[in-house]
Amino acid sequence: MGIDVYYAPASPPSRVVLLAAKALGVDVTLHTIDLMKGEHMTPEYLKMNPQHTVPTIVDNGLALNESRAIIMYLAEKYEKCNTLYPQDIKKRALVNQRLYFDAGTLFQRFADLYYPMFFGGAPFDEEKKKKLDEAFGFLDSFLKTNKCVAGDTYTLADISIVVTVSTAEVVGYDVSKYPKVAAWLAKAKTSLPGYEVNQKGAEAFKGMVDFLTKKNFMGINVYYAPASPPSRVVLLAAKALGVKVTLHIIDLMKGEHMTPEYLKMNPQHTVPTIVDNGLALNESRAIIMYLAEKYGKYSTFYPQDLKKRALVNQRLYFDAGTLFQRFADLYYPMIFGGAPFDEEKKKKLDEAFGFLDNFLKTNKYVAGDTYTLADISILVTVSTAEVVGYDVSKYPKVAAWLAKAKNSLPGYEVNQKGVEAFKGMVDLLTKKH
Repeated sequence: MGIDVYYAPASPPSRVVLLAAKALGVDVTLHTIDLMKGEHMTPEYLKMNPQHTVPTIVDNGLALNESRAIIMYLAEKYEKCNTLYPQDIKKRALVNQRLYFDAGTLFQRFADLYYPMFFGGAPFDEEKKKKLDEAFGFLDSFLKTNKCVAGDTYTLADISIVVTVSTAEVVGYDVSKYPKVAAWLAKAKTSLPGYEVNQKGAEAFKGMVDFLTKKNFMGINVYYAPASPPSRVVLLAAKALGVKVTLHIIDLMKGEHMTPEYLKMNPQHTVPTIVDNGLALNESRAIIMYLAEKYGKYSTFYPQDLKKRALVNQRLYFDAGTLFQRFADLYYPMIFGGAPFDEEKKKKLDEAFGFLDNFLKTNKYVAGDTYTLADISILVTVSTAEVVGYDVSKYPKVAAWLAKAKNSLPGYEVNQKGVEAFKGMVDLLTKKH
């Protein structure tokens, strides 16, 4: 009647057993266990497997769990040619070593990093990522001396480890950093018997992860002032990147940025500040880099290519230390303190706009031929300067780029509302002075 296999389609250990059964040609009868409904906690299931894990098999009265123990049993009982689990003691020992490496190191470190994020909404842990990187490095070393994981032919070790590696890949882990692993994985996808069984499960795992990520992710808390240019940089970047945020207005006039609660998040008492899964972060450009790296991994707004990214970073620092700084040096004393117009500071701002105009003579956008975080940051500065009367038209490339961005940069209306609020605040303070 075949072997009864109780499994969850997305579960990596379940896929190890299904893939091994397929490769071994073992006839199985499948029983789906819905973990979300608690079917692994029923008295009937607990009688078969008190650990209430998946998968579990039942074969002629034997109930067995632990995926690697299961596939060893299947191979020893049902394999005829003895290649997946060799009879040769030395070869078999190497297969066993790799199976334990997967169970205790590679898969364990994958689960240590990703499962708390997927199932509990925990923040990314860089130290755990380093441990997983180390494990992939070990695997890459194994493959430098063997065509497959435990020799020159596929074994149970390949079946177990290909499930781990493909699961890591499908949730975004960069396998390409390990050339031997990447080449082995690519080959296994097309030549390992029955691989399509794993592929379906990997896709199901990805779907489950996407669902849980959305469920756990309640949005990033953004503390901001609507008129503040740095606040608008963050709001515009979040909009362009498609990042969900929960907004909290900080009334600077009422001193809400000086409360003990706010100072605990941001001792510099500036806006904006974000809080994301326990991380409190200020400085608008640092914030948008973080958002792009965590939530816009494949976005062109912060390129993966190091040379392109370096140019974006240079423009962000140009904005922070030159363009916006010189704008603030000229206008903020007048707006907030009633100071007289300073011609020398105006010349310094003119020079900065001249630099920007030169950047745009060789690029369609601020840092290349597509919009990036640099455009977002600098756009806020330029549009804010324009609204208080600075003559942007003297710089034809800047003026043309600004006009285009107003109509084509995703989410620009977020900045426009803030610009109008800034103008209203300036008008009010100017009358007061």
